[in-house]
Amino acid sequence: MNRRRRRDDRPLPAHPYRDSALVYAAMAVVLVVVASLTGGRPARAVVAAVIFFLVATSWSWWRYREKLRRRAAAQAAAAPGAGGTPAAGNSNGNGRGGTR
Repeated sequence: MNRRRRRDDRPLPAHPYRDSALVYAAMAVVLVVVASLTGGRPARAVVAAVIFFLVATSWSWWRYREKLRRRAAAQAAAAPGAGGTPAAGNSNGNGRGGTR
């Protein structure tokens, strides 16, 4: 019995886009601070930090979007009556079926 969860099975954070942007912004600030403290050129560090932030955040957001797309497709395929129509009867969306 394999108890390891697949990478796609892990739950997403409550705010994945915001959280990843905040983490990468903090890393970019650390990059500028470390470069300044070690005698690097601050202007060059800021340019590198901006490039790092844009690339890392874009990559992260793209991966989250792909993961959400895959999960939605898997749920649609697993749902009874998959194909965009209700499985049985006329459902008005309240779970009781039928029409009023």
